[in-house]
Amino acid sequence: MSQARLMDGTALAARILEETAKRAAGLTGRTGTAPCLATVLVGEDPASVTYVKMKQNRCRKAGIISRHVALPAATTTEDLVGTLRELSADPGVHGILLQHPMGDHIDERAVFEAIAPEKDVDGVTFASFATMSFGLPGFVSCTPGGIMRLLDEYGVDPAGKRAVVVGRSAILGKPAGMLLLARDATVTYCHSRTRDLSAAVREADIVVAAVGRPRLIRGQDLKPGAVVIDAGYNAGNVGDVDFDSAVERASLITPVPGGVGPMTIATLLEQTVDAAERQLAA
Repeated sequence: MSQARLMDGTALAARILEETAKRAAGLTGRTGTAPCLATVLVGEDPASVTYVKMKQNRCRKAGIISRHVALPAATTTEDLVGTLRELSADPGVHGILLQHPMGDHIDERAVFEAIAPEKDVDGVTFASFATMSFGLPGFVSCTPGGIMRLLDEYGVDPAGKRAVVVGRSAILGKPAGMLLLARDATVTYCHSRTRDLSAAVREADIVVAAVGRPRLIRGQDLKPGAVVIDAGYNAGNVGDVDFDSAVERASLITPVPGGVGPMTIATLLEQTVDAAERQLAA
C-alpha cells in the first residue's frame, strides 16, 4: 500500500481566509463598520499568548479589527463573567474568543455561558452545541468545523462510514462526533476509560484523534485505508497520532503542524465575519 496523501490544512485555510478578507472588505464598504473580534486572555500562559498574537495577526490580514482584553491570572469567575457580558452587550464587538486554559480557579462553563450566542464565534456555549447537534443555523466549534471542511475538501463523505472520535472534550471531541453524526456517519466516542482502544480504532473508516496524548494512535491500530484526522498538539510539534507509522497505513492523514491547526483559525475568522454580517443587517 502506498503512503497516505497529506490533507493540507494550510493551503485550504489560506483560501478560506482570502475569501473571508474579501467578505470583510465588502461588509466594511457597505456599512462603514469593520468586523471586530474581541480576544480575552486570563494570565500569561506562554502558549496562549502566542496563539492570541497569531490570531490578532490573522485578523489584521483579513480586515478584521482585533480588540484584545488582557486580564490578570488572579481574575475571578465573577469578574470574567462581567467582562464577557460587557463585550456581549457592546455593538462594536461582533465576535468573542475566550482563550483557554484559564486557570483551575475559574468556572469554565460559567464564563463560556456569559458569551452571547450571536457572538460565540468559537462555538463554546450550550447554544452553539445545541445548534450543531440539531443541524440548525449557528456557530460550530472551530476545530471540529475545520475538520469537516478538510473532509469535504478531500472528497471524504462521512455518510455510512464508521467514525471513531478519540476524546470527549466539550469543544473538540463531543462536537466533532455530533457533526459527523449529522453527516450520517456511525460515530463511536472513545476516551481514557475505553477498554481496548486499539480494537475500536481498527474498525474506523475515519479516525479523529483529539485526546491530548502524544502518538497515542499507532499505525498498527488503524484499518488499512482509514482517513486520519490528528487534532492533537503536544510538546515538540507532535500530534496524538504516530505519524511515521500511520502514514504507511492510512489513505489520508493530516500533518502536525499544518493540518487541523490552520483550519481552526480560518473557521474562527470566517465565523466572525458571519456574525458581523448578521448583526449589522439586523
